[in-house]
Amino acid sequence: MFGSPGFGNSGTLGYAGSDDAESLRTIHAALANGIRLFDTAAAYGAGHAERLLAKALKGRPGAMIVTKIGIAIDEKSRVLLGEETDPVSVMPAIDRCLARLERDRIDILLLHLNDLPVARAEPMFKAVEDAVSAGKIGAYGWSTDLPTSVRAMAGLKGFIAVEHAMNILLDAPVMQQTVEDAGLLALIRSPLGMGVLTGKYDAQSQIPSTDVRAAGNTVTDYFEGGRPNPRSLRKLDSVRELLQTDGRSLVQGALGWLWSKSDRNIPVPGARTVGQIEGIAGALAFGPLPLSVVSEIDALMGEGGSLAEDRPR
Repeated sequence: MFGSPGFGNSGTLGYAGSDDAESLRTIHAALANGIRLFDTAAAYGAGHAERLLAKALKGRPGAMIVTKIGIAIDEKSRVLLGEETDPVSVMPAIDRCLARLERDRIDILLLHLNDLPVARAEPMFKAVEDAVSAGKIGAYGWSTDLPTSVRAMAGLKGFIAVEHAMNILLDAPVMQQTVEDAGLLALIRSPLGMGVLTGKYDAQSQIPSTDVRAAGNTVTDYFEGGRPNPRSLRKLDSVRELLQTDGRSLVQGALGWLWSKSDRNIPVPGARTVGQIEGIAGALAFGPLPLSVVSEIDALMGEGGSLAEDRPR
């Protein structure tokens, strides 16, 4: 995750420790290691992440970009101003993304509002379809964990993707079936459980107060009070050896688990350093975990929970 934090009413909304120079090196390392798809959003760093990505990808037309709209931003103060859902705002928001990304076309545009009611989302997607007709975006989708929302939009001609949370700590079987039934792509958000599945944190780790994971405003429980959730650490320990099958790292095993679940899954892990992205890219050589290993992991994890239809609302 790069682009430096943005800020909202609940405090910091990004990750601490981002460095622009290292972020640029990380993107270049991703390209050098065969990664071609980059996921960002207008809200990340309040526009700064898109500008950094533009700088890193200048002269790299083969790279694909996914970005998101639906949250108003103030670039100067790096403040997120709240939902921006008026259909009239859609085309100007796309134009601002294009300007920051220094591109004529966005490959995939996502609506960045997880819980937006379908009735309010529909006119926004109609405006997005106008942007497809104008050649400003290639296709579109929704960053949401609600299968009912995806089903409502899946029949639209340009709707090809959903970005949803999923990892070994938080399975999403209902959403995965929805994706399969509708023939969509699944961009997997939080594939490493906001860093818990990297193995770098233990019970004594303390997240800086400037980091979103310490702010208490996330919708998951990977962290509590700025520390890794002990339950998550115990679950990781129970499958550590299985994730490392055939010499994989924990990160590579966590990504392999997602690939084993569906060939429609495209994990979009965050990375802020060259070392992190090289470890992530190394998962490509291993590919999916063997199904027998995945079955063992799933049995040990038990009922992993979901942000799907049975989520309390």
